[in-house]
Amino acid sequence: MFTGLIREVATVKNFVGSTLTIESKYKANIGDSIAINGACLTVININRDGFAVELSPESQKVLAIENYRGAVHIEPAMKMGDRFEGHIVQGHIDTIGIIKEIKSNGNSYDVFITVDKKFIPYIIPKGSITIDGISLTVNDVNRTDFRLTIIPHTMKETLFKSYNQGTRVNIETDMFARYVAHIINHQKTTSLSWNEVDAINATF
Repeated sequence: MFTGLIREVATVKNFVGSTLTIESKYKANIGDSIAINGACLTVININRDGFAVELSPESQKVLAIENYRGAVHIEPAMKMGDRFEGHIVQGHIDTIGIIKEIKSNGNSYDVFITVDKKFIPYIIPKGSITIDGISLTVNDVNRTDFRLTIIPHTMKETLFKSYNQGTRVNIETDMFARYVAHIINHQKTTSLSWNEVDAINATF
């Protein structure tokens, strides 16, 4: 599990076949789970200046793979007892979004991202979303896009500063929204009883 708070902007040394080699200050161990641009990957090798992870063919198909070069966001998985910040992030990418527009508002930036409309039900106004591993709050949701507001600190300290119109990004929607939607979609009736709602809440 992750929180969506970027711990380091690391550097891709090379990406050959299924092996992605990262130069990083973080001292990883074999078998560690590390989110790279929001995707949970497993450390398979340790180097003097970093580590290597493996990306399966399936991962390479569903990720904005062109962004796994140059700089990348990394976040090691949470350990028991770690302070919980951000929101609950699984490191499972749902879809790729495309940045439609970035507008400066003087003391913040509005970012509009387009996604396949089938994912819109899992994106909630004032809810959480993960963009390339960054935990952010959704402001508005439209039929095929949504709007985020990003503060200057986040813009400066993450790869958002290098994103432009047309940039593709990895998106993980809110876990709770996905779970509830899945449960409701598989109900035989169109509504839930209060006991069923309580049972769903008790699982989180």
